[in-house]
Amino acid sequence: MAISSVGFTCRSYFPIRTLQYHCLWKIRFNTVATAIETTDESDGFTKDVDRQDRVADVTRDREWKQLSSKDLGLSSSMIAKPTRQVLNSLKSKGHDVYLVGGCVRDLILKRTPKDFDILTSAELREVVRTFSRCEIVGRRFPICHVHIGDDIVEVSSFSTSALNSPRNMRTDFKESSGSDGDEDCIRLNNCLQRDFTINGLMFDPYAKVVYDYLGGIEDLRKAKVRTVIHAGTSFQQDCARILRAIRIAARLGFRLSKETAHFIKNLSFLIQRLDKGRILMEMNYMLAYGSAEASLRLLWKFGILEILLPIQAAYLARGGFRRRDKRTNMLLSLFANLDKLLAPDRPCHSSLWIAILAFHKALADQPRSPLVVAAFSLAVHNCGDILEAVKITKKITRPHERSFFELLEPEENVELKTLLDEVMDLDASIKDALNQMTDGYFISKAMAAYPQAPYSDLVFIPLQLYLRAGRIFKCVEKEETQMGFEAKQGSKIEYSSLYSGYFPEIRHVFARVVFDTVFPLDVCQEL
Repeated sequence: MAISSVGFTCRSYFPIRTLQYHCLWKIRFNTVATAIETTDESDGFTKDVDRQDRVADVTRDREWKQLSSKDLGLSSSMIAKPTRQVLNSLKSKGHDVYLVGGCVRDLILKRTPKDFDILTSAELREVVRTFSRCEIVGRRFPICHVHIGDDIVEVSSFSTSALNSPRNMRTDFKESSGSDGDEDCIRLNNCLQRDFTINGLMFDPYAKVVYDYLGGIEDLRKAKVRTVIHAGTSFQQDCARILRAIRIAARLGFRLSKETAHFIKNLSFLIQRLDKGRILMEMNYMLAYGSAEASLRLLWKFGILEILLPIQAAYLARGGFRRRDKRTNMLLSLFANLDKLLAPDRPCHSSLWIAILAFHKALADQPRSPLVVAAFSLAVHNCGDILEAVKITKKITRPHERSFFELLEPEENVELKTLLDEVMDLDASIKDALNQMTDGYFISKAMAAYPQAPYSDLVFIPLQLYLRAGRIFKCVEKEETQMGFEAKQGSKIEYSSLYSGYFPEIRHVFARVVFDTVFPLDVCQEL
């Protein structure tokens, strides 16, 4: 979604060109220059020329703007109540406060933000003193977690941002005083440390101004994801940005700029250097917040799926699924149906998408009758009463999806015991698939038939999460049927329970996703 027509007034409090050169003089963009020096083997003169060129790249064709938030359709009522409380408390103490990052982007696009991030002129110690329930978290980039009821609001400080910038940049800020452009320089410095231009917007809800130093509004209009600095440099500084670019483009339906797309493809191998916990977090953001199908398509398009999920990449390769293929298949359909039930502010627990991946692998390895799949999903939903699930299944007259090779044509008048045994066999296959998905040996063998694919034995699913995903299906075992598993009551999804990983809620949504994929309503309408 792009903002096709947003009328706004550009109010430059300072001459744009004068302010630009003031900040470029005082801030030498060492973040960019340092990265260039580490990759450039030419002489010092060439490095200085390249440095100036890269600095120019940051600001070229990007008009600096202070925009009326009203003209952009922003109002305080759009900000979540806990966030407003934190903003008001800090403002009442005399501190400057801004909303920053993805929440500003989403508000402008009329989307519900996943969360709200606050940036303030207050020191983190001052933030802690302001709130009774607040602690500083993080070592490299410390921020404050402010607890408002059951919600956590993240607050970062300009002072921390300055400390994390290069030494010369900090010195320049300390020497800078009394100039009309100092506040803009400080804001610009913070924006330059961000990943993408559309995440570099700052919203002052009290002055009712949105600051756009990097051309973020224009890129929102063009529905484009573009790095703040040169993409090659940006991704080498922080390779997690590769995954974030995919996630943002998938969620918003945006395209990647040519430079950004080029370096995502050519530097994708860098993500193997990431901590496994970070990979899991990024994958969860992709698959648990309502944009899983689009994320999987983009991961496949840019050759990243082979690194993160080789088993699923092998499935697409075997099926002749092209990089830019617009067709669908059972794997993508399962996640498309999951996406219909989720949203950025209504995510699921990560065990659910892991369970869906294992379920699909079991079917891809051994296709089965749609009646077996239906009986299994019903048994999961009602917590293990397999006999009742099989009886209900035999009454299904709704046509199944016939385009998936994973689904065989059902036999007529199949015996109750035969169907029951096949359900139990599917249960065993899913648990075996889950084991293989968390075993480096099986993962490394998945793409063996495709020598051009990058080698990967990456297992980023931790043992605790693997066990939790397995417990979703524990109730299907015959001997566990009467052990007091709690079934979901009602059909309405309780999203707080789904996010926390409450098993009855997880099982309910799993069954809905599977049933809607195997017996889609549009098939009934077509027939």
